[in-house]
Amino acid sequence: MAIKSMLSLTTTNLGIDNLDKVDLTVKAGEVLCLSGPSGSGKSRLLRAIADLEPHSGSASLDNRKQDSMPGHCWRRQVMLVPAQSAWWYETAGAHLAKPMPQALLALGFPEEADGWQMATLSTGEKQRLALVRALSYEPRALLLDEPTANLDENSTLKTEAFLLEVIREKQYPVIWVAHSPAQIRRVANRYFAIEDSRLKEQEIPL
Repeated sequence: MAIKSMLSLTTTNLGIDNLDKVDLTVKAGEVLCLSGPSGSGKSRLLRAIADLEPHSGSASLDNRKQDSMPGHCWRRQVMLVPAQSAWWYETAGAHLAKPMPQALLALGFPEEADGWQMATLSTGEKQRLALVRALSYEPRALLLDEPTANLDENSTLKTEAFLLEVIREKQYPVIWVAHSPAQIRRVANRYFAIEDSRLKEQEIPL
């Protein structure tokens, strides 16, 4: 049985060029939604937390700081799922660290989907498979950059339900970039928006 995360994800004075220093603590099992105008720094903030973007300040999983381990080891634990993921093998299953039949089924794929050719898949199919790939590596925290942006309403609701179940079960701390007030209402425990180069806590939309 996989070990639950039970870790908090923390940023301390973390800053990138166009975003003031960010102090956040996301608790185990908590979804913090983030929104803001295009170019405000949402994706760059996630990349900085994942140690893929130059930044000031620090990030940590409880007492393990980002700079205390090699970048690839940090990113295996603090897993970024970008809005558009890269793919390098011919088949979907070749990208997974282990078989994920239940996750594929929950996201609307048939059992044989791990043998599908990546070149034949739609943008929405790739977006859902990116979530399966991330979870196959058994991360300890998730950074989700608009994980349902290319999905229709039915697939969006199915993906949200799947992710929330996994987050509760594994107790991942999660930062989830979202623009839809309805989605924020459905998934968020807390909600922040970027305004005037600052992260400001907001009321969750009614």
